[in-house]
Amino acid sequence: MGLSVENQPPTLVVMGVSGVGKTTVARLLAERLGLPYAEADDFHPPANIAKMAAGIPLDDQDRQPWLHALADWLGGRVAAGTGGVVACSALKRGYRDILRGQAPATRFLHLTGDQTLIRARLAERSGHFMPASLLDSQYATLEPLRPDESGVELDVTHTPSELVDLACKLLGPHHPRPVNGDLA
Repeated sequence: MGLSVENQPPTLVVMGVSGVGKTTVARLLAERLGLPYAEADDFHPPANIAKMAAGIPLDDQDRQPWLHALADWLGGRVAAGTGGVVACSALKRGYRDILRGQAPATRFLHLTGDQTLIRARLAERSGHFMPASLLDSQYATLEPLRPDESGVELDVTHTPSELVDLACKLLGPHHPRPVNGDLA
């Protein structure tokens, strides 16, 4: 007998433009909830990484195989009954629809922040293929969560730990896995 949707560990996508802290928050959230974690950047084909590293924004055609690979990962976590957390930009509603394709109960945590703050964060970051020059194109592409999409928006002026606390509170009691011996 399988778990009902309400009793399954959640599938969550921590989303937003580059530099908002998706990876940090998603890793902490996965750890807190005892869920598998995936970094969306790891699912990009080499051609996408090369294009972004050259300062060329990806188009929707470039993103299709990447989004479907992520949807497969989320669907696999649902099928396995493990849930999971993904750090992924998920900038457009259509992208989020693809991600929900195999995991319809997926919820989104949209990290938001002032463009000046995010630009400063990107300038301080090293070792990442996404240059700060693409930030404007990401903000231009961004479609915030709509009222019919399951998720919450959080401002990144909070610390990563505070964001995880807020996310757990706002996303509700849909994570029945034991955390530190208690039910979270």
